[in-house]
Amino acid sequence: MALLNWVSEYWPSVIQNLGIIGGLGFTAYSLWKDERARRVANYIAISGQYREIWSLPFHNPELVRVLEADVDLNKTPVTAQEEIFVNQVIVHLDIVRRAIKAGVFVKMDGLRKDVRDFFSLPIPRAVFEKNKPLQDKDFIKFMDCCFAARNA
Repeated sequence: MALLNWVSEYWPSVIQNLGIIGGLGFTAYSLWKDERARRVANYIAISGQYREIWSLPFHNPELVRVLEADVDLNKTPVTAQEEIFVNQVIVHLDIVRRAIKAGVFVKMDGLRKDVRDFFSLPIPRAVFEKNKPLQDKDFIKFMDCCFAARNA
């Protein structure tokens, strides 16, 4: 009998509280789904930029030298086109690093090895060293960490 009296007296409050709790749960679920959708959208966008940048050496044979390990920069210095290409890679890499740090992009397990392998090549390394003073200190720290891992 006491339970029946309590329910009849407080049922509007109970219903209201259940509605609020349900609304909060639905909002949390929606935010979680939205975050996942944003990560996928960012992945698609960054993958498109990646594909666009890396298609350049295939369409411009003069850029293939950037990917060669046996380049003598004293005999044939870095060209303007090669420097522009490597700078595009650097900007793209910094965008990816910032997106991962902000939690809006999936973490890429092989990223550090990929960076280390590419920037161990003569042309990318020379372009990075030339433009290092223009880079953000956190980006330089990230790059130095990638380079140091090679020697470890």
